[in-house]
Amino acid sequence: MTTHGYTTGAGATPMPTPPLGAPRAAVPRQAPAPAPKKPGRDRYLDLLRSIALVRVVVYHLFGWAWLTVLFPSMGVMFALAGSLMARSLSRPALSVIRGRVRRLLPPLWAFSAVALTMMFAGGWNLTKDPDHGGTWGLVEMINYVVPFGAPPFPWHIGDKAGLLEDTWAVQAVGPLWYLRAYLWFVVASPLLLWAFRRIPWATLFFPLALTVIVGTGIVTIPGETGNTITDFAVYGGCWVLGFAHHEGVLAKVPRYIAISCSTLLMAFGLWWASGHLGPDGWDLNDIPLAQATWSFGFVVILLQYSPSWQELPGRLARWDKLVTLSNNRAVTIYLWHNMLIMATVPIIDQVYNLPFMQSDRAVGALDTTYMLWMFVLVWPLIGLTILAFGWIEDIAAKRSPRLWPNGAKGAKGWGRAACTAGPGSHRG
Repeated sequence: MTTHGYTTGAGATPMPTPPLGAPRAAVPRQAPAPAPKKPGRDRYLDLLRSIALVRVVVYHLFGWAWLTVLFPSMGVMFALAGSLMARSLSRPALSVIRGRVRRLLPPLWAFSAVALTMMFAGGWNLTKDPDHGGTWGLVEMINYVVPFGAPPFPWHIGDKAGLLEDTWAVQAVGPLWYLRAYLWFVVASPLLLWAFRRIPWATLFFPLALTVIVGTGIVTIPGETGNTITDFAVYGGCWVLGFAHHEGVLAKVPRYIAISCSTLLMAFGLWWASGHLGPDGWDLNDIPLAQATWSFGFVVILLQYSPSWQELPGRLARWDKLVTLSNNRAVTIYLWHNMLIMATVPIIDQVYNLPFMQSDRAVGALDTTYMLWMFVLVWPLIGLTILAFGWIEDIAAKRSPRLWPNGAKGAKGWGRAACTAGPGSHRG
């Protein structure tokens, strides 16, 4: 982010010359230039990240396919991460990669410890799992420690009549694909940025071309290798757009050209989706080429209009603390939100046992509003999880641990004052 001081240019009006003998006080003085603003976080990008996280939670709760069109959260998150990665690569690449991985892994380890404990306690036996048995299944467990691939998990565990439905493990572990994709992007970023600075447009559009090959069935790569390559292709364009934003390449493109081309690309994405609808209809997650083109165009528009706020303006300022908190705890929120959504079910189910819920009318009212109550309850559960596990992100970033880093003045860590609005996540 650039900051601007104010100086007197060559074309400025010259100062009037006082007459000889005029008193010293009569000599007009030029007002001192205001001090330049201190560089800080771009609050516009922080706001986008917060919106993306909320959209992810809402999507996984309600399953509304149209949300993937309304706001392609994953493309936005990868673009923001790419921009911050490009900024960090002004330092030696190996140290940057090591720092990013260090910020990512401890929060993952905490999540993995809880998830695996629940799976094993629920009766999962890895050695007897038909999908992950044998030596290879044990090797795949390393992905709970370093997510280079997909971790093993049981498709069904427990009892359908139990506290959690028998597919809870699938839903809990599902979000880990993002960490895998992020890790591969981080490792590839020095090479990608090197290529972008030499052949920017070819590097920018290469992922879209790759998506045409691996995301439409022209070439089929089976298994998790295929999923990894497809994810890299679908969201690679957004990651490199982050480079373009940081390097100022997007700013050099006339806005009317960028918006026009992006609109055409997004229209193509919707057209392609209309002929390749998946089991959930317009859910772009099931249509790789549509997801890639729609997300790419959407991100271009967001970054073209990027105002680079140092503070949230106007009415948005009331959300400043929540935006700061969500950015400082983005990894924690993303890792745990699916499990917390499922945790709302056994809590709400206890309401049916209350004395005033014994009438058909009361039961019907709760049945009708059940999803709404899940939505209301998941946020305090996320807050409790931030208190319980969020501080691990600070330890991973070599900061003093903070319980509730929302940027409020006077907030304290466990021993010294906590910094505010810090990087806060593996994207920072």
